[in-house]
Order: sequence, then structure tokens, then C-alpha cells
Amino acid sequence: MKKILAILICLTFINNAFSQTTPTPKEKKIREMLELVGSGKLGVQVAQQMLTNFQERFTTVPAEFWDKMKANINADDLINLTLPVYAKYYTEEDLDQIIAFYKTPAGRKVIEVTPQIVQESMQLGRQWGQKLGEKIISEMKANGYDPEKIQQ
Repeated sequence: MKKILAILICLTFINNAFSQTTPTPKEKKIREMLELVGSGKLGVQVAQQMLTNFQERFTTVPAEFWDKMKANINADDLINLTLPVYAKYYTEEDLDQIIAFYKTPAGRKVIEVTPQIVQESMQLGRQWGQKLGEKIISEMKANGYDPEKIQQ
């Protein structure tokens, strides 16, 4: 009985180890899609910029520390975190179509210009939000509400 239990425990560990290291076909497709759009590279760039900001702020920390921290940034860590999110929303058929699209000239253009579109859109969104906030304050005052006296 103990031998059977020991064999079952060993098989469970072997199965768990194998299932954790062998990606499913869907996971492979998600990785391919993320590779095409450069998600991992973008994540690393953002993390490195964050470290640069920390380095500029904490000037007494030696450069070797920051170099070590930058060397430890791994795109796969971010991709592994986001795999379940993509798997939740996309079927394998969706992924096949998305991958096919990103391999077309139009898809490659989407990948190329999206960072600029996002950056410009965020700037316009900030301006829009600021104007909207000013309009709300103006309307509050016009309707007899004093924004300075209203509790937040």
C-alpha cells in the first residue's frame, strides 16, 4: 500500500512538473502574438525607464546596484503573468486570426504606429479632461455651488 501511495505521489509530481513546462497550443499562440506586437520588449523598456527614474531620484545608490536590477528584468516574467488574461478572452481561432493579421502589411503598420497613436491620444485625453474639469467647475459656480466649500 505504501509503495502504491509513493508511486502515485511521484506520478503527481512528474505530471505537475511536465504540465508546468510544456505550454499548451493556445499558450504558444498567445506568445507568438505577444512576440509579434513586441509586448515583452515594451514591458522591459518601461521597467528600465522606471529604474532610470529611481536611479535619478536615489543618487546615493551605486550604479552597480542599478545595473544588477536592470539585468534582472525579464520579458518572460511579464508575458507569463499576462498569459492567463489573454487566454481568458481569446480562443485559439481568435489568436490564429490575430496572428495572421499582424503578419500582413496593415498589421505590421498597426504595430509600428500604435505607440505614437497612444502617446498622442493620451496627450489629447489629458487636454480634454482638463477642459471638461474646468467646465464642470464653471457650471458649479454658475449654479451657486462653491467648489471650495463642498466637502470632498
